[in-house]
Amino acid sequence: MDKNEKIFAAVDIGSTKVVALAGKKVDNNKIQIVGLGHSPSRGIKRGVVLNVEEAFAAVNDAVNHAEKECGQVIENVFVNISGQHLTTLTTSIQGSIGRDHYVTEADVNQMAEQARKIELPDGMSVYHINSEFYTVDNESGIVNPVGAIGDKVVGTYKLHIAPEYYTRNIATCFRQGSINVQKSILDPIASSEVVLTEDEKEAGVALVDIGGGTTKISIFCDGVLCYTSMVPFGGNVLTHDIKEGCSITVRQAESLKVQFGQAIADFAPEDKVVTIPIQGWEPRQISFKSLANIIQARVEEIVDGFAFQIRKSGYADKLGAGIVITGGTSLLPNLGQLIKFRTGFDVRKGSPNLNYFVARKEVDDPRFSTVLGLLKMAAEEEGPVGKRKKVKVPKVKSNEPGLIKVMQNKIFQGVLGFFEENPDDTEMS
Repeated sequence: MDKNEKIFAAVDIGSTKVVALAGKKVDNNKIQIVGLGHSPSRGIKRGVVLNVEEAFAAVNDAVNHAEKECGQVIENVFVNISGQHLTTLTTSIQGSIGRDHYVTEADVNQMAEQARKIELPDGMSVYHINSEFYTVDNESGIVNPVGAIGDKVVGTYKLHIAPEYYTRNIATCFRQGSINVQKSILDPIASSEVVLTEDEKEAGVALVDIGGGTTKISIFCDGVLCYTSMVPFGGNVLTHDIKEGCSITVRQAESLKVQFGQAIADFAPEDKVVTIPIQGWEPRQISFKSLANIIQARVEEIVDGFAFQIRKSGYADKLGAGIVITGGTSLLPNLGQLIKFRTGFDVRKGSPNLNYFVARKEVDDPRFSTVLGLLKMAAEEEGPVGKRKKVKVPKVKSNEPGLIKVMQNKIFQGVLGFFEENPDDTEMS
C-alpha cells in the first residue's frame, strides 16, 4: 500500500495472546484491515501487564508482523484496559439551574466533571464514566435532560475504576517501541462496539467474554455500561485439567480441547476415541466422553462464577436480551445450551459484526472481538464508520427562559431525527 496513506492501529493485550491490527478507510467508508499480527502473551497475567520487558517483547512481535504486512510504521495505537481489579461505582451529582430555567449541555458537562472528581481509594483512577439517568425536580429516569425545565437536576453516574498502574505499565511497555498509546479503552466498551446491538444494550444484556486467562462480565442496561466484573480464570484451566486428567502435554491438551472438546458430556459419543502419541511410551487413547466430562466439570464452575457476578450486580432481572458470550472459549460446542440450563437466561454467541469492515476471513472469530472494536473506535476518530454523518441539530446554548422556545427546539429535533438516514435502511428512489 501507499506509504503516505493514513492508517490507524489497535492492539489487544490478552492473557494468552497479543493481537495487533492496522487499518485504513476505503471508498465505501468501511475499514480495510491492511496489517495483522499476533504473538503469545508474555509478562501479562489476567490481562494486566506485570513484566514490562516481557510484555514489550510480545507486543513488539505482534506490531512488527502488522507493520510488515501494511508496509508502514505504526506510531499510534488504541489499546484495551482489563484486569481483575476493574470495578464499578455509582455516584449522584446535584446541579442547580434556577427557577423556570432549563438544563443546558454546559450544566450536564459540569456535573460529569464533578462526578469524575469524587474521592477514590488510593491508587485508583477513573477509566470510563457514563450517565445512567437524571432527575429533574421530582421527575426521574430522564436519559437526556437538556431542555428540561426545573429548579434542580441530579445526575446518577457509573464510574468504572481500576488501579492507575494498569495504564502506566501499558504506556511504559509501548514507549519502549516508540509507540504512542493514543487511547486506552475498557475491554467491554471495545468488544461491545462489534458484538452487541443497540437494541440489546437498551433491553439489558450481559456480555461475557470467556478468554484464556479470565472471564469478563459487562452488563449494559438502558444503553449504557452499568457493571463490570471478572472471574479470574477462563479457557486455560480447561486445558490444564485435560493435561492432568489425561497425563499429556499442554500442547496436546489444548489441541484435544479445540478439536474434540464440548461443554455437555451427555452429547459426546460413547464409542469414539482419539489416540495421543507419547514419545517412548504406548500411545494413549482418550474417549470423547471422558474428555467432555473433564471439560464440563470446569465449565460449570466458570458459568456459576459469572452467574454469581450477574446476580451480585443487581441487574439480573433487567437482562431482557439475556447473555451474549464471546472470546475463544465461546467456540466450545454446546456451551450456550449449558449456560442457558444453569442460568435460565437466553444465550447467543457473539461473533464480531464485520459490516463495518472489508471482509477478511482471518478475523471472523470471537477471539478478535476486542481488537476489532478498538480498530473501529480508532477509525471513528477520523469520522463516522459505515454511515453518513448525522445532521447537526441546534443545541440549547443558554438559560433563556421560555417554554415555547424549548418546545419548538424539541419538535425541530424530532422532525430531523425522523428523517435521519439509517445505514441499514434501503434507500428509496
